[in-house]
Amino acid sequence: MTGKTGVIKVGTRKSKLALWQTNFVVDSLKGFYPSVEFEIVLIETKGDQILDVSLDKLGDKGFFTKELETALLNREVDFAVHSMKDLPTGLPEGLVIAAVTKRHDPRDVIISRDNLTFARLPAGARVGTSSPRRKSQLLHARPDIVLLDMRGNVDTRIKKMETGDYDAIVLAAAGVERLGRQDVITEKLDYSICLPAVGQGALGIETRAGDTEIIEMVRKVNDLATERCVLAERSLLRSLEGGCQAPVGALAAVRSGSIVLEAVVAGTDGLVLIRDAMAGDLSAAEDLGEKLASVLLERGADDILKKIRRGHIS
Repeated sequence: MTGKTGVIKVGTRKSKLALWQTNFVVDSLKGFYPSVEFEIVLIETKGDQILDVSLDKLGDKGFFTKELETALLNREVDFAVHSMKDLPTGLPEGLVIAAVTKRHDPRDVIISRDNLTFARLPAGARVGTSSPRRKSQLLHARPDIVLLDMRGNVDTRIKKMETGDYDAIVLAAAGVERLGRQDVITEKLDYSICLPAVGQGALGIETRAGDTEIIEMVRKVNDLATERCVLAERSLLRSLEGGCQAPVGALAAVRSGSIVLEAVVAGTDGLVLIRDAMAGDLSAAEDLGEKLASVLLERGADDILKKIRRGHIS
């Protein structure tokens, strides 16, 4: 049974971070609905099963979300909690993002064995990251470092660095801090060096489109400013036809009642980097994303993305 008087089933991945995020959402909802019982349903995704292949070689169509969405469509769960950066811009028919939580710090962080900042890493330093977006921007800023693929959960990645596999690693601040590991952070990267992934730091609650009771419930934890900003970022990514693993960084922020959206598209070796920004009305977030994407495409992003889709190094 579902609904406000029954058990609400919540779908989530099995990782420690995913569970933290889901419990955060559930605890927030309990503040509004103390008598409702929530049951967390653990679901393993393809991204959790395949850990020995770089993400950019596997494609990104629902790599961390498809199984959760199938459970939603099959009515095995009532809503699912995702990291917004993992969600493809095109959702399966019949599903919607009903709420987006207030954004955590969206920056990327450097964690280094010798507590060296990004600028102080020696030439040839081995830096671990599985993200083409991070690789492109970091190589643009520091072409003298060596980027190495890295998979696994936050604790696993930190341990690999500590045991010498890497001199430094790059992770999302939100994931590190949500797990209480902020003590290991060497530096939070300035946006001038590395713009984050679309939706980074925000959690999305996905529901069935017609499930008005559940939608009304989860809207209680929606943060309007974050929702509009993420909408602009996702609109930009969709317009660029870039997936979650494309070398696209974007960040929107609300300033004086307007949205300011900044974005970057970079070649995989970091040599070519196209970056621009644009402001727009809060109520026209999607239009803003489309307009900035058009500017980036005209400035050469189209050539970069076409080469990457063909499997070329640009």
